[in-house]
Amino acid sequence: MAQAVPAEQKWWSGGKSPFNVEYGKLMMWYFLMSDAFTFGAFLISYGTIRFSSNSWPDPNEVFQSFPGLGSGLPLMFVSLMTFILIISSVTMVLAVQAGHAMDKKAVVRNLILTIIGGIAFLSCQAWEWTHMFHEGAWWGSNPFLNIDGTKASTNFTNFFFTITGFHGFHVFSGVIINIIMLIMTLNDVFERRGHYLMIEKAGLYWHFVDLVWVFVFTVFYLV
Repeated sequence: MAQAVPAEQKWWSGGKSPFNVEYGKLMMWYFLMSDAFTFGAFLISYGTIRFSSNSWPDPNEVFQSFPGLGSGLPLMFVSLMTFILIISSVTMVLAVQAGHAMDKKAVVRNLILTIIGGIAFLSCQAWEWTHMFHEGAWWGSNPFLNIDGTKASTNFTNFFFTITGFHGFHVFSGVIINIIMLIMTLNDVFERRGHYLMIEKAGLYWHFVDLVWVFVFTVFYLV
């Protein structure tokens, strides 16, 4: 029997969801929120050390190399990395939209493009790490001078490899998740379910990873 609901019933009186969010999506938001606190702690810690120091290495001098083009191109390579990740976020949006339209072919196509973008970003980061390692930079080792010519502490390289490494691990995890989503799509798992909600959840994670990189790029490379 249908149950009559009084018109004056309040939203918080029970028996009704005020947000009407699917459980899995809500849990993803909780996870992303907790992960944001971790990244926030890293960036706040970096900012505290950075601005409490008398001097700091100049990012334009440290990050001026470009594979195949040599040096003298400040921040060009990391700008390319940022562009790649932003484009992959666009293709992820298209994959989610295709899922809402139950367009399997478009979901597959855009997931493949997103995966390629993620792998390209990780490849660029691997080159950057390798290049810096060959210059003598690593955890506990900093060959770069401060902008005023004085010897720099290892805080710069310690934060660089920790923050970019932690973010790179998230990008790697996102690529694996998207590969799993692609396999499930090809096997018609979502077609049988009648929805592509899992693609949307994977999209939330991927957009979060992209957004965090914007903060990392701004705080670490530009400031």
